[in-house]
Amino acid sequence: MAILSPLRSRSAAISVAAIAGTVAAGVCFAVSGASAGTVSGSLYRDPSSAVVRWVAANPGDSRASVIRDKIASQPQARWFANFNPSTVQAEVSEHIGAANAGQQIPVLAVYEITNRDCGGASAGGAPDLNQYQTWVTNFARGLGNQTVLIILETDSLALLTCLSSSEINARNQAISTATRTIKSANPNAKVYLDAGHSTWNSASETANRLRAAGVQYADGFFSNVSNYNSTSSEANFGRAVISSLNGMGISGKRQVIDTSRNGGASGDWCGDDNTDRRIGQYPTTNTGDANIDAYLWVKPPGEADGCRYTAGSFQPDLAFSLANGAPNPPTTTPPTTPPTTTTPPTTPPNTTPPAGGGCYADVAINQWAGGFTASVTVTAGQSDINGWTVTIVLPGGAAVTGTWNAQASGTSGTVQFRNVGYNGRVLGRQSTNFGFQGTGTGPGTTATCVTA
Repeated sequence: MAILSPLRSRSAAISVAAIAGTVAAGVCFAVSGASAGTVSGSLYRDPSSAVVRWVAANPGDSRASVIRDKIASQPQARWFANFNPSTVQAEVSEHIGAANAGQQIPVLAVYEITNRDCGGASAGGAPDLNQYQTWVTNFARGLGNQTVLIILETDSLALLTCLSSSEINARNQAISTATRTIKSANPNAKVYLDAGHSTWNSASETANRLRAAGVQYADGFFSNVSNYNSTSSEANFGRAVISSLNGMGISGKRQVIDTSRNGGASGDWCGDDNTDRRIGQYPTTNTGDANIDAYLWVKPPGEADGCRYTAGSFQPDLAFSLANGAPNPPTTTPPTTPPTTTTPPTTPPNTTPPAGGGCYADVAINQWAGGFTASVTVTAGQSDINGWTVTIVLPGGAAVTGTWNAQASGTSGTVQFRNVGYNGRVLGRQSTNFGFQGTGTGPGTTATCVTA
C-alpha cells in the first residue's frame, strides 16, 4: 500500500463487523439519560461483533477478561462496507429489528462510496456512483422507522486528493442524494457527514465541503473516526465548524465524535504499531454538550488500520493495548422515576428485595428464531454489597454461547453468573448489569441473586 500522510484519519479500515454473518439482537451497557443534543436513549451493542466472538472463543486467553469488560461490553458501530445490493436490505433490516426490539439505538457506518480511501488500505466501494445509489436505496429500505444513527462515508469529504474537480462534484451530489434517500426512507434516521478531524482540514474548509455535500439535508457531521485526537480538541473543532456553517446560513447542525481510541497519547493516525493508546470515553448519548449528539465508538477498538495487519481485522493485542489501564465502564443506577405503567411497581416485578443486605436480579429477554439475548440487572438491597452470584435456570435445549460483564459457570440447565472484578461492589439500592446470549428459548424473568 502507499505511504499515507500522518494527517489522515487513517484509511477508514473496514470493520470486520461489516463482513460478519447474521446479526442477532443485543444488549446495551452505555449509560442512558437525557442528551444535551438531539438524541436520547441507550445505544445498541451487537452481540455478534468481532470482539464479542473473539472473547467467546478464547475464554482462557490472559487478555480476555480485560477485552471483555472494557471493549466487548460496549456498543460499537456496525459497518456496512460490502457492495451487496441484493442482500443489504435484509442485512440492515435484521440488525435494525434486533436493536428496535430492545428499544435501543443502533449506529451504522456506511462505507460504500465509489473510489473510497483513494485506493489505500481500505480501497473498494461501489463500482460507480449509479450503482452506489442503487445500493443506498436498498440500504435505506431496511432502516425501519425508529431512531438510528448513520455515519455516512468516512473520509469521503476530508480525503479528496485523488479526485478531479468533476469527480468531487459527482461525489458531493451522490452523498447529498444518499442523505435525502435515507431521511426519506426513515425520517427518524440521524445522518452525519464526514468532517475528518481537528488536525486535518481547517474548520472553514470542512464547513465548505460539508455544504457542498448537502449537510443542510443531514443532522450534522462526525469527526475523529479511527483517530486519537482528544474529545476536547474535537469539540472545539466542531464548534468552529458549526460557527462556519451558521455563517453560511446553515443552522441546527450537530456533531458526533468517535472516542474509541482517544483516551491516550495522540500522534500518527495508524494504530497498528502504537502501544500508548487507550480507549476514550465510553459510548453515550448523554454528552452534556448542546452541540454534540453522541460520543460513539465508530472504529471498533482492536480492529487494525492496515499498516501492520490487514485493514479491519480484529487483533487481540491491539484491543488489549487499548483497554489495559483504561478506566472501567460505568455502571447504571435505577431510574429516578418508574416506567409508565397503570400501577407503578414499588418493587422489581420478579422478586422481593431484601430488607437489609443482599441483592435481587431482574431478567429481560430478547427472543428471536433460534436464539436470544438476556439483559440482567443486579440491584443491591439497602446495604452495599461486595460480590454477587445470579442463578438462572435455562429451558431444555437452551445453551449459553456468550457472556459479558459476568463469568458463567456452565452453559445449560442451571447456570451461575458471577461478577467480574470491577462490578462486584454495588452501593445500596444501586444496580449493575450483565448479559448473555444463547441458542434456543430464553429463560423466564425469575433469577436468584446472592451476595459473596
